Amino acid sequence: MTSPTPSPTALRVAVTGGSGKLGRAVVRDLAAHGWEVVLLDRVPSPDPVEGVTFVQVDLSDYGQVLQALTHVDDRYDSIDAVVHLGAIPAPGLVPNATLFHNNVTGSYNVFAAARAAHVRNVVWASSETLLGIPFDLDPPYLPLDEEYAVRPESSYSLGKALDEEMARHFTRWDRQLKMIGLRFSNVMDDGDYEDFPWDETPEKKTFNLFSYIDARDGAQAVRRALESDLVGYEAFIIAATDTVMATPTAVLADQFWPDVERRAAVEGTDSLLSSDKARDLLGFVPEYSWRTWGDRVGKQPEAAVADEDDLDL
Repeated sequence: MTSPTPSPTALRVAVTGGSGKLGRAVVRDLAAHGWEVVLLDRVPSPDPVEGVTFVQVDLSDYGQVLQALTHVDDRYDSIDAVVHLGAIPAPGLVPNATLFHNNVTGSYNVFAAARAAHVRNVVWASSETLLGIPFDLDPPYLPLDEEYAVRPESSYSLGKALDEEMARHFTRWDRQLKMIGLRFSNVMDDGDYEDFPWDETPEKKTFNLFSYIDARDGAQAVRRALESDLVGYEAFIIAATDTVMATPTAVLADQFWPDVERRAAVEGTDSLLSSDKARDLLGFVPEYSWRTWGDRVGKQPEAAVADEDDLDL
C-alpha cells in the first residue's frame, strides 16, 4: 500500500525503527492518515511507502539522534512528534548486557533529544514483558491490567521498565510533555497466522497468557496515542481482544493458573491481557484477528473455536 504525498501542512513525525515489523505497519498507517513520516533506522524499509523520507541513524549516538529530530539538510527543518520503536526486539538475540545497553541508551537518546528539540509528543514501544513474562511466578490476578507494579524478568524487560521510569521524570521536568508507553503484546501479521491456533501445544503460549496483537492494530494504537490530548506519562497494554487459541480462555486459565484470583469474567476466547484502559482513554479498539485471516487471504485456519464440552483437558 502506498500513500499520497502529504500536504504542506501535515504534521511531521519521526519513527525510529520504522523498518521493523511493527515499524512498517506504523509508517504505512501514519502516512495513510495524513502524517508526513520520517523513517529513522539503520537500514531502509524492505517495504517502502511513497512519500516517506528515510534517514539512516544510529540511536546509540546522541548527536545523530538530536540532528535527526531537528534538521537534516535537503530533507526537513523540524519534527512535530516522535514514535520510538527502534530497539533489539526481544531477549535472547544478543548477550544480555549488549541488549540492555543498546535499548536503554537508545531510548534515553531519543527522549533527551526530543526534549532538546522541544518535541512534546512522544509515543514509544514499551512491552507486555513488564507484566512478569514469562510468568515463572503466577500473575497476581487475571485478566491483567496496568494496575500493579511492573515485574521485569529479563534484561529486555528491565530495560523497558527503565524506559517507563525515565518517561515519568521527563514529564515531571516538562509539564507540557506527553509520553505514552504502549505495552505491546506479541506482534503478529498475516504471515504468522499459518501456525494458528496453538491448541496442540498450549504450553508454548503460556509465557504471555496466549496473547498477541496484529501489527495493524498496533499501528492504530500508535496513531491514537499520537493524536490524543493526554499530557504527562501514561502506559497502556495493547493486545488483541482474543487469544491465539481455539480453547475457551476460562478453561485454559483453570488448567494453567487454577489458584490465581479472577478479577473479571472471561467469555469465549477473550484475552487475559486487558486493553480497557487504551479503549477508554485512547479510543483504541482492535480491528484484526487471526480468526478472520482466512477470509482475507482465501484460506481457513485448521481449527475453529472449540466448544468447551468437546475438550478433554
